Amino acid sequence: MTPLVPLPVAVPITVAAFLLASGHFLPRRVPDLLAMATALAMTVISAVMATRSVSGPLTYWFGGWSTIGAQVVGIRFQVDPFGAALAAFAGLLFFATFIFAWGVFEKIGALFHVLMLFFLAAIDGFVLTHDLFNLFVWFEVMSVAAFSLTAYRLEASALEGAMNFTVTNSLASFCVLGGIGLIYLRVGALDFSALSQAVAADGGDPLFLGSFALLATGFLIKGAMVPFQAWLSDTHAVAPSPVSVIFSGIMVPVGLFGVVRLYFSVFAGSGVITTVLNTLGLWIGVASALLGGFMCLTQRHLKRLLAFSTISHVGVMLAAFAILSAPAQAGFLLYLLGHGLTKGALFMLSGLLLATLGGIDEIGLRGLGRQVWPAGIAFAVGGLLLGGAPVGLMDEGTRLIDAAASQAHRDWAALACLLASALTGGAVLRATGRIFLGWGKVAGEEERGPSEQEQEDANRPLWLLLLPAVVLLCLALAEGGTIQRYARLAVVALMSPGQAAHAPVPVPKPPHPILPWISTLLALLIAAFDLFRDRIPHSILVTNDRITTPLRHLLEPMHSGRVGDYVAWIVAGLAMLAIALSVAS
Repeated sequence: MTPLVPLPVAVPITVAAFLLASGHFLPRRVPDLLAMATALAMTVISAVMATRSVSGPLTYWFGGWSTIGAQVVGIRFQVDPFGAALAAFAGLLFFATFIFAWGVFEKIGALFHVLMLFFLAAIDGFVLTHDLFNLFVWFEVMSVAAFSLTAYRLEASALEGAMNFTVTNSLASFCVLGGIGLIYLRVGALDFSALSQAVAADGGDPLFLGSFALLATGFLIKGAMVPFQAWLSDTHAVAPSPVSVIFSGIMVPVGLFGVVRLYFSVFAGSGVITTVLNTLGLWIGVASALLGGFMCLTQRHLKRLLAFSTISHVGVMLAAFAILSAPAQAGFLLYLLGHGLTKGALFMLSGLLLATLGGIDEIGLRGLGRQVWPAGIAFAVGGLLLGGAPVGLMDEGTRLIDAAASQAHRDWAALACLLASALTGGAVLRATGRIFLGWGKVAGEEERGPSEQEQEDANRPLWLLLLPAVVLLCLALAEGGTIQRYARLAVVALMSPGQAAHAPVPVPKPPHPILPWISTLLALLIAAFDLFRDRIPHSILVTNDRITTPLRHLLEPMHSGRVGDYVAWIVAGLAMLAIALSVAS
């Protein structure tokens, strides 16, 4: 089984190199087919490793270099069930995206497939590596591929969005590199096991705390958490729809996974860091969930709307992780998978509207979606899932997170996440009613949201655009029994690195089984409020505006589109985390 370990990275890079060298000479559809076959093969290989790693980690030492005595001198991939599950999920999402993007990028030939395959290899390397500097390398490869895919059209708006993305995520890279330098200065090694032993021996060492502050900041920027989140909506607004599928479906959650991996593999022995994560980390997650939910409701540009929804739901994931219990981490994994499938489908459906109807503005598309009514059904299902519908993987994750929050006496966090889900679900359902049913003649706060004209090639039949989105939604709706058991096994290995997952963690009983129903009902009410404003008493509308307008004026400056503002927020966030660690120590 060990020879399989490097394949999720080596094979995509090899195929990408082949396409780069020969793409101009190959028949038109060969790059599409090769990319699809590669992504599917990586899904299967990663899934096999995910099942085999339950009985113990799978290790591969590059170049045969391993240890000299007790000193680690080599770089290794160490496959555990959690990381392998993310690698398999990434392959699945890329496979679906290649189907959706069939023939879209004919003008640039195989270059799209080359960048996407490098992107896939970087994500797989990031979740499988056991070396801190190697983690940084894959972080950088991921970022470079993402920069290029965002700006490939070389239009003013695309370049502006890519510039914001590049600057903020380059600062994230500098933070990660600085954190690596600090911890290497103290330990003289970069393997997770060696670092973990050193941190456990002196968890209050200022160099370790400073290293964690920089590393966590870098990965929270990639994870688009408050106050580092502003780049995401700018990037999604200009990125091609297939690229947005990957950004929200896997790249942003994987950024957050970087914090999860580093905590359990390196920093769990520090009581100071544990305290800060369990307090400030929880508050950042809840703040991200609520901010993303509210800003989602104020958008008319569908990709911006879905980008803020991503901020909100990844905030829920951060809140789950910050509880630091085993059920919470199982909920984190299930929620991540369900969210990635659902959000990937919704971005595909947005791309379908852009390709078939020539626009992506919710108000401008009012009633035009009747021409593609099957997409409306799928859009409504996606909105209900984001809104907390009591079915599917996101619901399984929500119930575990709710139970873990109750055990940790953090019920307020679960209620805040419920409200955030209702806000995002309500926004998507509102867009569904307006675009596909022609409701919502009178626009609300979303009318003042930014919008712009976009184009996407309409060279694909409707069924090809719709098929991968429907498949992803069906997977998101799947019964979570087997997957839930696997998630409860995976967290055992995640929280005890290097150990086999002999038995799944117990399933706590959800203390509030009615919450998903309340969240779904609230999402429907929010959508109905916006769609039928012309039938609501004027006094109620005035009261609503008095509440939402100040919030909007407070939050919009955080998303100004000016990269200098985003840098200032990054500095403020890093200072906040450093102060919290200093106070806790």
